[in-house]
Amino acid sequence: MRIPTPTHRLWHNAQRPKFVVAAILATLFTLFSPLVYANAGPLNLTTSISGFIAVSLFIFAYGLVMAEEQLHMRKSKPVLVAAGIIWAVIGWVYVQAGLPDVAESAFRETLLEYCELLLFLLVAMTYINAMEERRVFDKLRSWMVQKGFSYRTLFWITGILAFWISTIANNLTTAMLMCAVVSKVAEGDKKFISLCCINIVVASNAGGAFSPFGDITTLMVWQAGLVPFEGFFTLLGPSLVNYFVPAIIMSFFIHNRKPSPLDERVWMKRGARRIVVLFLITVTISVLCHTVLHLPPALGMMTGLGFLQFFGYYLRRSLPRSLDRKRTRYSQRGDVQKLQSLGSVVPFDVFSRVARSEWDTLLFFYGVVMCVGGLGFMGYLSLLSETLYTGWNPTWANVVLGVISAVVDNIPVMFAVISMAPDMSTGNWLLITLTAGVGGSLLSVGSAAGVALMGQARGVYTFAGHLRWAPVIALGYIASVLTHLWLNAASFSS
Repeated sequence: MRIPTPTHRLWHNAQRPKFVVAAILATLFTLFSPLVYANAGPLNLTTSISGFIAVSLFIFAYGLVMAEEQLHMRKSKPVLVAAGIIWAVIGWVYVQAGLPDVAESAFRETLLEYCELLLFLLVAMTYINAMEERRVFDKLRSWMVQKGFSYRTLFWITGILAFWISTIANNLTTAMLMCAVVSKVAEGDKKFISLCCINIVVASNAGGAFSPFGDITTLMVWQAGLVPFEGFFTLLGPSLVNYFVPAIIMSFFIHNRKPSPLDERVWMKRGARRIVVLFLITVTISVLCHTVLHLPPALGMMTGLGFLQFFGYYLRRSLPRSLDRKRTRYSQRGDVQKLQSLGSVVPFDVFSRVARSEWDTLLFFYGVVMCVGGLGFMGYLSLLSETLYTGWNPTWANVVLGVISAVVDNIPVMFAVISMAPDMSTGNWLLITLTAGVGGSLLSVGSAAGVALMGQARGVYTFAGHLRWAPVIALGYIASVLTHLWLNAASFSS
């Protein structure tokens, strides 16, 4: 049996993401439409004592989240408690007002959104774990090392792949796949892995900003009929600038050496390629469920989990025949090494992959979804958007909202903006789409990609490590905004 390497254990133990704050919503909501976040409740609680208590509690919980490295406390704890208290306060206020059913309905809608999120992520994690167990990433690492790519070349390959893949796949899945490759190639080189993770996060967010299916911000604006389908592709130039500016600067800080050679031959386990194909089919079905059938994409993901279960059943039932055939073939070849590897083969078990999912992370997501949903129901998100668009120029408001999306999830902010329907030009709607999409790259907690990688590369890619490069990423953010204002100036008059 293969002895796990430190990075192998890091991937399997992935332990809990460091700061899940609302960023994980960007993954699921790349497909979903949680209307509960767009509409405040019938009672405006933004100036009430209960509202101040809720906001203070959320800020305090968020502070504990950001202090995880010092406190060594799992992030699910403060947000779970904060969510419970916030909704208890809401419930008490609405009971006193004689409207208990309204608060109950809002909570159930928010809970439903979390359940869809839970199912979506559970299937995604299961497939990633299955591909890891089948040694897909080990094989990819082996191939890249054997090709002789230097660290700087690997930095660019993974970043560019993340940029383009995220135009059709959600940024969470894209980032996790690329991080797995980097972790396998650069085992032990924490500085390089950290830089690559930052590069992957920026690339994943930038790639999704110009595709109608790449991010929830583009999907929401498109479905609202504010920008035509082909109109989003005018953001390709600004998105490329957003990625390349920080990537070019970071590339100069990479020691351009080659990874140490592999000391073993790597073979993917039986069924590995078919599991990859099933995963792609599952993602496609989930997208079609939303775009064609107007059903939650979790339906497609759960159907894909059923496909994986059937395939796992096939692998288990056909394992003895497969081993006999391979034993005969390897014996005829005299391949002793492969013959010995057959002795460590164990049947594929889907539920063991499910068990390896990040349950602490999923509980953390519950707390985040419920906290943000509660504050939105109190009216704070609508208040924020109204203040910006009433008192400010729309262009400046859109730029500021992009920066805010690095801390507060861009999904409820975008819903609030759309629900207000401010009188903006097509250029400004494209601007808020761009800034809300790429603004999350400023902090590691600002996007699903960043949050996921903090769990996957725990202790290597951290909040503080990402923060050190925030000025460089901010240059890319500013440059992308200026590029959009220049290239698409005509759209601001329409």
